[in-house]
Amino acid sequence: MRQLVTGGGLCYPQMFAMYEEFDAVERWSKTRVHCAYQALIVAIATRHADAVDIKFLAAGRPVWISLPCLMWVEYERETGRKVSDPLAVQVAGHFLKYAIESGLYAGGREMYSLTRPQAMEHLQAVLREHGEPPQQPITPWPEPLRY
Repeated sequence: MRQLVTGGGLCYPQMFAMYEEFDAVERWSKTRVHCAYQALIVAIATRHADAVDIKFLAAGRPVWISLPCLMWVEYERETGRKVSDPLAVQVAGHFLKYAIESGLYAGGREMYSLTRPQAMEHLQAVLREHGEPPQQPITPWPEPLRY
């Protein structure tokens, strides 16, 4: 049985604690960049994009990773499973760590929009590292009150 961890308003199995808060070493400057998840917003409402924007603080500066809604559709079509919010945070965090360590990260850039193939690549990488999420909802639903 996996232990549940709570943080940032999320409840998820221990296996998904890797990319919510992490350190990465920037490729060119060799400086350590501390990253922490801060928010998840459906971008359809805020900027009319078919995406979900996930905000991190990287070295204290806001960085948004935009994941296309088609990632959710493709993953469900391929596996019959849904991408949960905690899993989406891990995908965005995995990309951010990759961007910092590969030299793609530019300290002043606030938004990174992933294509569907890029998002699927990072989703598959997270799943390879940590395994598939559980079938049941990872945030337990309370039993309804009986009168």
